[in-house]
Amino acid sequence: MVKRIVLYLVLVAGALICVFPYLLVVLTALKTRRQLNSTQPWLPALPPTFANLGHVLHSGFAGYIAHSVLMTAALTVGQLVFTTFAAYAFARLRFRGRDVLFWLYVATMMVPSAVTMIPLFLIMRELHLVNTWWGLLAPYLLGTPYGIFLMRQFFRALPAGLEDAARIDGAGPLTILTRILLPLCRPAMGTLAIITVISSWNNFMWPLIITSGDDTKVVTVGIAGLKGAIGVDPNLMTAAGLIALLPMVAIFVAFQRFIVRSVVLTGLK
Repeated sequence: MVKRIVLYLVLVAGALICVFPYLLVVLTALKTRRQLNSTQPWLPALPPTFANLGHVLHSGFAGYIAHSVLMTAALTVGQLVFTTFAAYAFARLRFRGRDVLFWLYVATMMVPSAVTMIPLFLIMRELHLVNTWWGLLAPYLLGTPYGIFLMRQFFRALPAGLEDAARIDGAGPLTILTRILLPLCRPAMGTLAIITVISSWNNFMWPLIITSGDDTKVVTVGIAGLKGAIGVDPNLMTAAGLIALLPMVAIFVAFQRFIVRSVVLTGLK
């Protein structure tokens, strides 16, 4: 009984530590500058104000959110389509140098993204894609090593007899992939979609480097741009952070069952 009580106390303490930063964001976003300076950070404002949220939205931040939604949707669709085809080729199709090519591609995950950032920017500049949607999407649209590795491992775990039976019936590789294997890969595809949505929404460094105009600026760059010449306004920064956080919270509430399944799947794979 004592061990169970201690365990629950530890779990509650861990949960509070994880939730506390988000609680501070909400409380700070709903305070005026005077309330922020006169109350403790963990105390709510009485009465709360929504002026900070309105100010952020009227400053063009709503457009940045729309850009992030468009970018996230495009990258998620691109990842699911191109990653699935590449993973199927590496898992099921036979061609010379398949395994060597696959492991060389997966080995690029060990290279820090900061190392390739400048060469990638130079490539985009030579292609005249700086400050364009194509330049923003191109590095991640056609798949990532992790996504291909995840889908390949899932394809390899499926029984080969399913494909053999389909080939006997005259099905080709595309038919086998779309009608037989993909319906069985929904857990893996859900995992890949969730990972892509979160990473795309939170991506900051590449959008900061490749974009400069308001017509391509995303929400993470927009939050960083709220820093003025006289310093950081904590009310506006946290209000923008709260607005950016709400879509992720909504996704978690709507798809928490799939998120838990994806965590289990990535842990097993």
